[in-house]
Amino acid sequence: MSTQADSWQTRAEVFQKLHQRTGIFVVPNPWDAGSARVLESLGFEALATTSAGLAYGLGKPDGHASITREETLQNAQSIVRATRLPVAADLENGYGDSPSSCADMILLAAGVGLSGGSIEDATGRPSDPIYPFDLAVERVKAAVEAARSLSYPFTLTARAENLIYGRPDLADTIRRLEAFADAGADVLFAPGLKSKEEIQAVVKAVHPCPVNVIMGLSGSNFSLEQLAELGVKRVSVGSSLARAAYGALFRAAEEIQQKGTFSYANEAKSYAYMNSLFTNDAQKG
Repeated sequence: MSTQADSWQTRAEVFQKLHQRTGIFVVPNPWDAGSARVLESLGFEALATTSAGLAYGLGKPDGHASITREETLQNAQSIVRATRLPVAADLENGYGDSPSSCADMILLAAGVGLSGGSIEDATGRPSDPIYPFDLAVERVKAAVEAARSLSYPFTLTARAENLIYGRPDLADTIRRLEAFADAGADVLFAPGLKSKEEIQAVVKAVHPCPVNVIMGLSGSNFSLEQLAELGVKRVSVGSSLARAAYGALFRAAEEIQQKGTFSYANEAKSYAYMNSLFTNDAQKG
């Protein structure tokens, strides 16, 4: 086995064990290789890509039609290569409606060294945003089968998207998550859960399957301690770190434009620090 394959195998096993050990953990979402290196330097144990963060970096809006499958895989590969950490990816809806599209996407994701990835039940069509229940389950089954065909433990996350697509139907969301768990998904994720009661209901329904909850969205703000008490295993932050970075860029540029001053630089990381960060072990993966 090649050194690269050894590295991917090890990372995948580490990622799997993070979900099996006691306690909660955070999987922050870099949008490129540089942000991944920053997060690794701060001591995080795993990373996950963000489709919105990637879209913004490419000057595009977030959405299924904005980012191609190839752009997603290239971005994921650059992050895998930039760090020694396990990396999971936002694989959208598998870039196709059919179960076979989901299976193909998992195999392609594994081919660039990803330790895991998510498949969602959102169609990308505003007029019909969520796949029918039976098709959604078949898509997850196909993704699971592809993941299990690999030589290492690819951690598959199945996402139920009702709550962020104008369908505030918690009962149907839970029904879908339960079916995804029965289909073999390793992690369950319903973005848009806002209350303790909603989070507890999901965790209880799919126990003992690990649940991912996203923070950094408007409408919910729980601490890690609170989420751990609710039984959450994994916390992601979606595009919020990318948006925070763009927020700092806006503030700096607006200061220049509106005030003609440059005090924003006092808060910036030094040139020497950034150069040192990116000089050490430039290509890791």
